[in-house]
Amino acid sequence: MNDPKEAPKYESIVLRIVWMLVFALVWQVAQFLLGALVLVQLIYRLVYSAPNLGLMNFGDSLSQFLAQIGRFGSFHTEQKPWPFADWPTPRAPEGEAAHSVPPAPHPVRDEEPKL
Repeated sequence: MNDPKEAPKYESIVLRIVWMLVFALVWQVAQFLLGALVLVQLIYRLVYSAPNLGLMNFGDSLSQFLAQIGRFGSFHTEQKPWPFADWPTPRAPEGEAAHSVPPAPHPVRDEEPKL
C-alpha cells in the first residue's frame, strides 16, 4: 500500500504540475510580447522598408522560448525552459535583409586647436 517507489513519482508530478502552471502564466505574457513585437516590426518595416535586426533576433528567441514551454508542458522533454536553461539563441534570418544604419562619420582632428 505504501510503496516507497510511488512517493517520489507523486512528488515529481506534483512539482511538475506547479511548474506547468507557472509556465502557463509565463506563456500568456510571452505570447502578448510576441504579438506586440510583431506589430512594432510591421510598423518599422512600413517606415524603413526593411525589418529591424534586433527585433528579428528577439522575436526568434522569444518564439523558441514559447516552443520550449510547449515541449515541457506536453511532456516532450524534462528540460525546463529559461531561466532554468539558457535563453534560446536567435537563428540566422531567412526572410528579408534587415535595415542597417551606417555608422556616423567621426570628424578628423589632425590639426591642433587654434588659440
